[in-house]
Amino acid sequence: MYRHAVIFWLTLALGAYGIVDMLWKGSWGFLISLLIPVFIFAVIFLLYKYQPGQRKRTPKVKPSVRTMTKTASARKQQTTSKRKAYPFHVIEGSKGKNEEEQPKYH
Repeated sequence: MYRHAVIFWLTLALGAYGIVDMLWKGSWGFLISLLIPVFIFAVIFLLYKYQPGQRKRTPKVKPSVRTMTKTASARKQQTTSKRKAYPFHVIEGSKGKNEEEQPKYH
């Protein structure tokens, strides 16, 4: 993991050095071509964070005391049973069982 961090920071430092070097030499076309992807990324990020259709939020309605008592009693009833009641049962077979016999592949 440490190796990946070193590679990441080294790549980031070399990229920053390349950008500073291009600006120092006076290549403004490079700067403009770099700003276009940054601008597109910023627009996509802002649209993701502040979605246009989500501006109108309805206030949260607080449930009444009567509704809260109903939900609380329903929760208590559900948690009291330790086992689930399944609609099927195991039926013993009609073949005779010999407890002294050992299985073939034991």
